[in-house]
Amino acid sequence: MVLTRLAGLIADKALGLPTKAVPYEVRKDVAVPMPDGVTLLANHYRPSGHDEPLPVVLIRVPYGRAGAFGQLFAAPLARRGFQVFMQATRGTFGSGGQFRPFTSERDDGLATVEWLRKQSWCDGRIAMAGGSYFGHTQWAVAPYAEPPLTCVMPHITSANMTDRLFYEHGVPQIHTALSWSATIGRQERPGLLSSLPDPRDRARVNRALERLPLQAVDVQVAGAPVPFWRDFVAHAEPGDTFWSQADHDAGYDRMPPVSTVTGWWDLFVAGNLADYTALRAAGVEARLVVGPWIHGEPGELRMVAQTDAVWLEHHLNGGPAPSGKPVRVYLQQANRWLEFDNWPPPDVRETLLHLGRGSRLVTRPEVDAEPSRFTYDPADPTPTVGGPLLSPPGKQADNAIVEQRDDVLVFTGPALTGDLDIAGPVSATIHVRTSIPYADVFVRLCDVDRNGVSRNVVDGIQRLDPRTSAEPGPDGIRTVHVELFPTAYRFRTGHRLRVQVSGGAFPRYARNMGTPEPFGTAVEGVSCDFEVLHDSDHPSHVAVHAL
Repeated sequence: MVLTRLAGLIADKALGLPTKAVPYEVRKDVAVPMPDGVTLLANHYRPSGHDEPLPVVLIRVPYGRAGAFGQLFAAPLARRGFQVFMQATRGTFGSGGQFRPFTSERDDGLATVEWLRKQSWCDGRIAMAGGSYFGHTQWAVAPYAEPPLTCVMPHITSANMTDRLFYEHGVPQIHTALSWSATIGRQERPGLLSSLPDPRDRARVNRALERLPLQAVDVQVAGAPVPFWRDFVAHAEPGDTFWSQADHDAGYDRMPPVSTVTGWWDLFVAGNLADYTALRAAGVEARLVVGPWIHGEPGELRMVAQTDAVWLEHHLNGGPAPSGKPVRVYLQQANRWLEFDNWPPPDVRETLLHLGRGSRLVTRPEVDAEPSRFTYDPADPTPTVGGPLLSPPGKQADNAIVEQRDDVLVFTGPALTGDLDIAGPVSATIHVRTSIPYADVFVRLCDVDRNGVSRNVVDGIQRLDPRTSAEPGPDGIRTVHVELFPTAYRFRTGHRLRVQVSGGAFPRYARNMGTPEPFGTAVEGVSCDFEVLHDSDHPSHVAVHAL
């Protein structure tokens, strides 16, 4: 008990929580029957010496009910006096059935909520907490629960997994998908270190993604087939409805109060912010924090723990509401936080960065500017560095290795005479003619410092596919709209803005093979010639929002 209390004290200090703790008891391996006969197991945390019914904080997680995840997400709330029910999702860590991610969380979650409300120790009020996959388990339940949940905290996740994560604007996020497949494929194997990060994982994933076809490379990184990877490669084609069960963005108006935390370098940030905007438009009470973090970074986890404690105290115990405005975001490179009433922030000024002659960024399109050209070769796919990834390294990186290639167009603006602060969505409109109908358009905004080092700020990709894209005009030109990631960022005095345009970003995204063959089985590719137009009749540009 002394060691447990000491571990709890250390954890609370690391998370920035009060160190005065409420004693609690843990009942392990609590069985919850599902309608199909499968039994899911949970650990039940309850304040010591309390016999009366209490509200329940439900956490549904595929990574284990105990160990690091229990200590990070359940125990800190239990030490704040909350009753917590941490359940292993189907097919993981003692729960029955098969773990096929994103396919059963609605039914299992709703059955668990119904079961909890029948227990003598539950007063009928249920909140849900957690981030990433166990943020998804909240979206799978909260819009459908009746009576409604009391509140939820779906951090670093998105209501829509298909378009925002799996196949971002039609392009498979293969690095994220295979990295996660490697993790879940090995997490329950015997051995003391089986659940800990392995520094060799990224190298294994990168080597595997170099192979073609991709259909079975999960075996190379996990040692055995992983159901999620097989579903991911089998259901990527336009019109496939398999993943509709993973998307819950049709129920914003049915959500209880929502508190969410994410990071500018978190791969879920675009979805997180889109969810927040839609929730507020639907009249739902919601709060948002966005910091300078990559997925699961310690600072992000500290913010999750701190905001959860305040949110639950307010909604379950009648404590004070969170202070400050509903939106709090970190302005990168300025080392300061901004607060807004809404997202996107009001009173911003749209600024267009036009692609110009001589690889320049200009303030207005230039008459008769000649098109810029490059060729994308799937046998030598355009690489990417940095960006929002599932795990480090990510964030900002020196882009020299990318910008020196002849399949990347680079347009650079003049040195800034003052700081330029932007906050909000970032988008691009690119007028392009391609030699084949199957192609990707990747756009990246960079910050070039006084020494000439170019570092990525935000980027986005859009797939061109005759099965889903509008036909080009009679001249073969398409107007392609690319949604880049949102941001809040300061370009400092003396720095320059730079825009990259290319045909891919490998291995973060699957290479475009230039054919209609599914990406998991394709082995032969076709090169694509790009012609990017940026004259006054075809004003290709990137749009940012200046504060």
